[in-house]
Amino acid sequence: MLQKLLNVTSKPERIGIGIMSGTSVDGVDVAIISVRGSGEKLSYQQLAFDTVDIPEALRSEIFKQFNPAESSVDKLCSLNFELGQLFSIAARSVVENAGLRLEDIDFIGSHGQTIYHIPVDQQDRGLVKSTMQIGEASVLAEVFKCPVVSDFRVRDMAAGGEGAPLVPYVDHLLFRSDRENIALQNIGGIGNVTYLPKGGSASDVIAFDTGPGNMIMDETMNILTEGRFLFDKNGELAAKGTVNEEVLNELMAHPYFTLPVPKSTGRELFGAAFTRELVDRMLGKRLSSEDILATVTMFTAMTIVDQFDRFLPVGGGVDTLVVSGGGAYNATLLEFLKELGDFTVKTQEDLGFSSESKEAVAFAILANETLFGLPNNVPTATGAAKQVVLGKLTV
Repeated sequence: MLQKLLNVTSKPERIGIGIMSGTSVDGVDVAIISVRGSGEKLSYQQLAFDTVDIPEALRSEIFKQFNPAESSVDKLCSLNFELGQLFSIAARSVVENAGLRLEDIDFIGSHGQTIYHIPVDQQDRGLVKSTMQIGEASVLAEVFKCPVVSDFRVRDMAAGGEGAPLVPYVDHLLFRSDRENIALQNIGGIGNVTYLPKGGSASDVIAFDTGPGNMIMDETMNILTEGRFLFDKNGELAAKGTVNEEVLNELMAHPYFTLPVPKSTGRELFGAAFTRELVDRMLGKRLSSEDILATVTMFTAMTIVDQFDRFLPVGGGVDTLVVSGGGAYNATLLEFLKELGDFTVKTQEDLGFSSESKEAVAFAILANETLFGLPNNVPTATGAAKQVVLGKLTV
């Protein structure tokens, strides 16, 4: 095992795969990169990226596991291997479509599928802070015959952190600037920001979950169309509606937004149950589908700007906001951000990167750092007591 690791880390250039399945469970993101160096000397090139659909029956079973009332230990056990197999099939497909061979891959970083996340102790329920991601790494290691780094979040939690967000380490490596204050806002199922003050080091990074990203918007579309559509493409319906200020003000009073940073959240707060109650309430007010979508879209935008105002340095400000994730393709959401914020709004594409592939690339880079034994969490982002090397290694 040690010799295999030495063989990988001794290469001047390595080919790695990053695999990500997010809170929306809409597909498996697979990025292939070539990477040189590590730490602040790291550089990379994206070789390929694709999103492989998750079969609807499997997606439905995963959603059941999100709900303690529906989950079952036997199905959870099975899903761990089913997802490991799906990740392997997805990765193999992207490798072959890129004209590469399985033996060309030097390592894999797999985030897995988050099933449940408890960022702080819940003493009233007898629960300790913990997190669970599934998608058995041993299946990937067996197929690709290379080191696989997985289960990134748990070591940070063991060191006292919340296990999220983890991408800020990569954000610092790739996007730090001496000229401007940059906020990197990922809008996946959940929204999270990495704030990079100009000229700052990794210890100056501020990062946390801003609140819901696409999660409420997508579930609202699902409810309103009775499952015919899973998201509001380009924000087209929201653009036709009018924001209901009364409901918006009620939403902004949610206690999550006043919690101190670092902090993280997920489907446990802003998932299907939250959205169903919200949509029923707005339908009871006789709001149109367009008005409902406009309101929840503005909610996501307003939470982002609100959290910047509350928790980013006073007077430091944000010069440039760079949006990634599925939300980067929602034109109405981007327009709302421009209306609310005193900053330039860009997407990853404006910088020559990909909004879709950002997180998958990040976990390939995090895996590279793990293989070199480099601490790759950001304690100011997660609340951990110290920097640690993330992930479990399967060889």
